Amino acid sequence: MQPRTYDAAYPGGYPSSRRRVPSAPGCAVYAQDAGELLPGNATTRFDDVALVSVASVLPGRVTTSDDIEDRLAPALHRLKLKPGLLRRVAGVNERRNWAAGESSDEATIAAGKQALAEAGVDPSEIGLIINTSVTRKHLEPSVAVRLHHGLGLPSSAINFDVANACLGFINGMSLAAGMIQSGQVRYALIVNGEDADEIQVNTINRLVREDLDRDAFMQEFASLTLGSGAAAAVLGRASDHPEGHRLVGGVTRAATEFYDLCVGSVDGMFTDAKALLKGGLDLVVSAWKEAKGEFSWTGMDRYITHQVSSVHTSAIVRAAKLDRTRVPVTYPHLGNVGPASIPITLADEQHTLRRGDRVLLMGVGSGLNTGMLELAW
Repeated sequence: MQPRTYDAAYPGGYPSSRRRVPSAPGCAVYAQDAGELLPGNATTRFDDVALVSVASVLPGRVTTSDDIEDRLAPALHRLKLKPGLLRRVAGVNERRNWAAGESSDEATIAAGKQALAEAGVDPSEIGLIINTSVTRKHLEPSVAVRLHHGLGLPSSAINFDVANACLGFINGMSLAAGMIQSGQVRYALIVNGEDADEIQVNTINRLVREDLDRDAFMQEFASLTLGSGAAAAVLGRASDHPEGHRLVGGVTRAATEFYDLCVGSVDGMFTDAKALLKGGLDLVVSAWKEAKGEFSWTGMDRYITHQVSSVHTSAIVRAAKLDRTRVPVTYPHLGNVGPASIPITLADEQHTLRRGDRVLLMGVGSGLNTGMLELAW
């Protein structure tokens, strides 16, 4: 059974039945009752990791939902679907696409440089870069090697990709936090760059075919909500950055029986939207309830959720009983930017946060997986 790390400043204190046991320097492993480790190897706390900076770079071209529906007009008419479907059903008014001379790789490098500059961290100090994008131009080498080179990181910096659909960025942060906590690296850079252009074009071309029925159209509807963008975050030791935003800890949980509800490639994304929403909600609520023994998340100052649609956001708010005013949204003007949506939304929201605010990152990835990570701002 794996030990877990815990923050020394747990809100409200630890339950009286929990006692501290000897552990490695820098880690505090807690046992319950007669020395038994607490259940759940995917429930983690950190005591010396901070988010030092987060930055985003957005594409220069705006594609409205009206633009897309104009191209889909023959299919909408044939299938008797009312105009305004994307706005009405998903709440997506527009999304971004890369303009001429722009690319997801270059934008990700730019986001990384911006995050490093804002953190006051020199590239030579980075010991780890994790790329978390769904988008990739080839199967190998990793996308991370291109970004490592473009950012001018040292040969000693570990670099690799983490692919877990829309949950990738939170997974990357958790992995990096564990390596910082254990002393393997001092600074980590988590990056993501998404390019929805090709899948968008391929989907529209397929949806206007005469042989496509209404069910097949709706199965690909989610592809039309996708947008492009890039983001980066620098993580380091909280003891080195008292001005940083401490990673408190979080949970990850899986419901992999739903592995085939949302399957995507550059050709298209095929989704059983109704079953995916229900499975995702059940998983999030289950993880939320399991986390109650370790965390108190009912009064957070901000909930940064994965940006999918108005339907998804409303469902999460109702299921977890969140205060809607504390759930910022970017999907109306950016669409679903995959794993980049959480850091982009956090970067957009950071100027409204005050010292001492509590922030919960809430992600869901097709497969299904969910991850929640608390920050003490």
